[in-house]
Amino acid sequence: MTAGGIIHLTDLVPSMTPAEMVDALVPPPQFTTASFDSYIPDDDYPSQRAAVELCRGFAGNATPRRSSGRGFLSRVLFAKKSGTTKPGIYLDGGFGVGKTHLLAATWHAYPGRKYFGTFIEYTALVGALGYQNAVKAFTGASLIAIDEFELDDPGDTMVMTKLLGELVESGTCVMATSNTPPNALGEGRFAAQDFLREITKLSNVFDTVRIDGVDFRRRAVEGEAVVSEQGELEAQVERRSAAGETVAHDPFRGLVEHLARVHPSKYVKLVEGVDAIALDDVEVLTDQAEALRFVAFIDRVYDAQIPVIASGEPLDAIFGGGMVDGGYRKKYLRSVSRLIASTGAAREQEAKAAAPAE
Repeated sequence: MTAGGIIHLTDLVPSMTPAEMVDALVPPPQFTTASFDSYIPDDDYPSQRAAVELCRGFAGNATPRRSSGRGFLSRVLFAKKSGTTKPGIYLDGGFGVGKTHLLAATWHAYPGRKYFGTFIEYTALVGALGYQNAVKAFTGASLIAIDEFELDDPGDTMVMTKLLGELVESGTCVMATSNTPPNALGEGRFAAQDFLREITKLSNVFDTVRIDGVDFRRRAVEGEAVVSEQGELEAQVERRSAAGETVAHDPFRGLVEHLARVHPSKYVKLVEGVDAIALDDVEVLTDQAEALRFVAFIDRVYDAQIPVIASGEPLDAIFGGGMVDGGYRKKYLRSVSRLIASTGAAREQEAKAAAPAE
């Protein structure tokens, strides 16, 4: 993609080979340098420091071995040195206590071929490759790191449980976090027992690590997404483009319809190289399929730390028709939080650009 200028996501139909899809499973930019040392525990919650040491030990205990089953006699895998250490860790805790940071830090410290992605990314990849090809692609990996393991779709949960079961049998270790949304902290968070109950046969491979604490960002989901007037939006697009940024400018309805023509596993490619996204005439979504595709898209936008400028309806109010109170509530609330953060980031950048030079 050419650096700088205005582009339209609706004009792009990204292509990715199976190998490229798998290779894209790495920590997002904000966790590229995450380490155990850069995690700052809150002394008011001793479980945070304990979690760091447990994760450090989980990564440090990995040592090369050879699989003795499933036909991979010549493949070098990684197992735990201690026979008492389970091949999986589940980080159980509220929003903003650093679970993703520790997941990424463990991934960076873990030896061998490894993968990092959200639950949605893995299930999308299985859908794109097919189950058997996904098993083939991941077999031999030392670690599968899964951020925001979701239980709101029984079918996806069963597929992931089956996939992880096969990989664990062949020597792969697994680490997962939950997907607790910001405003669930006061009403009972996603708990370890829910996770272990739903993954049934895999439950005995996980050591559960509880992390207590409060959101270190102190960002409330009760905030509001920033809405721009259309003229203001167009001015921001022009300013950013003139400054050398690559700005994706699309009508909201057009983008939503375009997402149906791009497999979710390729959304990461769709936003590659984009510095900012501008959406005209945002409207409320009442179709569940459209809404879930937009959620998956925003996950990739948020991971890439791309600011969003939008006109029309507030982006934090687009999930209509009672969807937020349905079975995908956690998924929608997480997306709302990310939309608030992404539009807020765009506003902050504009404020800095408008401030007089000192």
